[in-house]
Amino acid sequence: MKALLSLLISILSSHLLLGQKIHKQEVKNVMNQVADWQIEHYQDIYSERDQPHHPLDWTNGALYVGMVKWAAVADDDKYYEWLEEIGEKHQWQLHRRKYHADDHTVGQLYVELYRKYLDMEMIEPTKEQFNFIILHPAQTTLNWKTPYHQDRWNWCDALFMSPPVWAKLYNITGEKKYLDFMMTEFKATTDFLFDKKENLYYRDESYIGKLDNGTKIFWSRGNGWVFAGLVNIMNELDENSKEYRYFLNIYKKMASKLHKIQTPEGHWAMSLLGQNFYPTPENSGTAFYVYGLAWGINQGILDKATYALTVQKGWNTLVGHVTTEGMLGYVQPIGAAPGKAWADKTEVYGTGAFLSAGSEIYKMLGGK
Repeated sequence: MKALLSLLISILSSHLLLGQKIHKQEVKNVMNQVADWQIEHYQDIYSERDQPHHPLDWTNGALYVGMVKWAAVADDDKYYEWLEEIGEKHQWQLHRRKYHADDHTVGQLYVELYRKYLDMEMIEPTKEQFNFIILHPAQTTLNWKTPYHQDRWNWCDALFMSPPVWAKLYNITGEKKYLDFMMTEFKATTDFLFDKKENLYYRDESYIGKLDNGTKIFWSRGNGWVFAGLVNIMNELDENSKEYRYFLNIYKKMASKLHKIQTPEGHWAMSLLGQNFYPTPENSGTAFYVYGLAWGINQGILDKATYALTVQKGWNTLVGHVTTEGMLGYVQPIGAAPGKAWADKTEVYGTGAFLSAGSEIYKMLGGK
């Protein structure tokens, strides 16, 4: 009963916020609050695990992707310094599995810190590991649960984790081998998991052909990973290149679909086509969509008259689920499918998504 009351209060608050105009300073204030809360609670236990996430784990990698965007907006270098300490402590290494996309995620942070400090030591281990992968590519198929299957990008989350690192390395080194490898693998994953009718990605092969309450299963956060990943890749590419156009085509298709299926409350349902069966807000997927759609407006790719209200509603519902202390609630725990989320539970990747979204909202309102 208590949980139901909490949900009703939260949804009512969100409804009141949906129509409110967004103000630039308020965006910066709430980002500051959320970033500081997360740093203070960085080593908390999440998703009912028995110990904190490893600093190089994908969960934290996704946090850093958003945190470094906030660092560029903030008026205090302490956020860069906090992130730099993490890299130095771990000698700029990626996480433990050589091929696994999740363990490449932290490389996005390393490249951004290199861009600020111009210290080659920050990216040398990533370059060395990726050079090895190019020379010794995984030979597995993309079929789920085949031997060594996750040595390739056979689940949609992977398209956020690893491809942007390859794109960033290509951009800063000018070496096309990084771009070529990324394009080959991204296309293979898309050909395998993208539903051309719905313009959404299945999480992995095991969800293709399955129904949940009569609807295809398109996991919100999974598609959020993809959508944000597309943005983070396109940011590294020449807008006139055929590679950029490839990603832009997918992005536009997804953006149009997401615009149509946003819930009246402003979030996106955990099962994107099943909002009647998943009414609970879920803010990691929602934040990624707000990030990607706001970016499209800022780039002049999406029509502002069409998409601005979608972004506004999405951002306002996110802010409506930030506690007075700065915790973003209703973030689904680690998973691979639609599930549950709670007002009093969060995850580090939800914070990363929120900070990414805030960075684009801030630009949309005229911030740097």
